Amino acid sequence: MKLEILTYPNPLLREVSEPVTKFDESLKKLAADMLETMYDANGIGLAAIQVGKPIQMLVIDLSPRDPEESRHDDSRTELEKKITQPLILINPEIINGVGKTTYDEGCLSVPSFFESVERYEKIEVKAQDVDGKEIRIVTDGLLAICIQHEMDHLKGTLFIDHISFTKSNKIKNQIKKKGYPTKEEMEEERKSKRKSLEKA
Repeated sequence: MKLEILTYPNPLLREVSEPVTKFDESLKKLAADMLETMYDANGIGLAAIQVGKPIQMLVIDLSPRDPEESRHDDSRTELEKKITQPLILINPEIINGVGKTTYDEGCLSVPSFFESVERYEKIEVKAQDVDGKEIRIVTDGLLAICIQHEMDHLKGTLFIDHISFTKSNKIKNQIKKKGYPTKEEMEEERKSKRKSLEKA
């Protein structure tokens, strides 16, 4: 079942999520609904708080959706390729983080905005699966960035909290004044960006 994705400035997004203690059928159902919601929104990660559930659970899937795309996909690192996706991480914890990397991040809860954020380059994560079994993941690349981004949501943090005060305020003011662009407006902006890149 498709769920509603909360967008900034919804106050729920600032709540700190509670640890999961009950691993039952309703948790599995929520994980499945979150994946369906994420795929429908063309996202690669989603935290439970983003659909109004303040629990420490997140879902991630960076695997190519289109079989044609997967044949040409060499962009994943060796560590990323070792991890089966989609990933469902419950009560995740970073037990080791090394190096630094930056990436232009976006968010389903702050749609249409992208900013460069600094993260650990490589992480080791301890979490539980939907049955409560412990899992350990060592990864880098976009998967490491995505896990860190989603884990921020569990603390009530958004990617716009990692950028400069000026940039963050500009985004917040724009949202307050104009709201979010429609899908059509976003598509239009994408086309004009593509045209300007072609001219460059």
